[in-house]
Amino acid sequence: MRVSKEKAAENRQDILTAAARLFREQGVSATGVDSITKDVSLTHGAVYSHFGSKEAIAAEAIHFAFQGSQRLWQRLAERKGAKKAFPAIVAKYLSREHRDSPGQGCVVAALGADVARQPQSVREAFTEEFKDALEFLAGVMPGEDPSRRYEDAIAAFASMAGALTLARAVNDETLSDRILHITAKRMIQRTNVRGPARRTKGIH
Repeated sequence: MRVSKEKAAENRQDILTAAARLFREQGVSATGVDSITKDVSLTHGAVYSHFGSKEAIAAEAIHFAFQGSQRLWQRLAERKGAKKAFPAIVAKYLSREHRDSPGQGCVVAALGADVARQPQSVREAFTEEFKDALEFLAGVMPGEDPSRRYEDAIAAFASMAGALTLARAVNDETLSDRILHITAKRMIQRTNVRGPARRTKGIH
């Protein structure tokens, strides 16, 4: 039976949603197409008709997941305003909720090491989206020098992703909570010294 354009679009969205979650929960290499088809109740043929290969699914799922995270940052920035956008993003990122929901969270912390071992197209998708995320974060960093704000964004993202990765890895909940709390506290204290941001690239 022929599938309507609307149903095909819905199926594609379901595949990306499931793949993005499963990859972040289990890793790209450990997640087979079987797991994705089972999750969305579609056949292999239906999945491959949309993407053609697991590599293509992974690349599109990474785009999809990054864009979801950036929409969250955008909403936080709009709600909190320019001066409070960065602290709000840090607090949300380094939270217990984010730590305990890897399937819905940041692709960088969940898949960074795994992506390094993936084919070129997957790494390119990751790199493209990561650069966009850095540009957004640089736009809410304190300071007047765009080059310095971009450098600060790199350092901030690396610190957040590293802290979240460690907080998930340890099996001592007290230590895990402390990693999140101390990293967030130090990052916000350091940026507060720099003063408020003067422009907010990417925020409307």
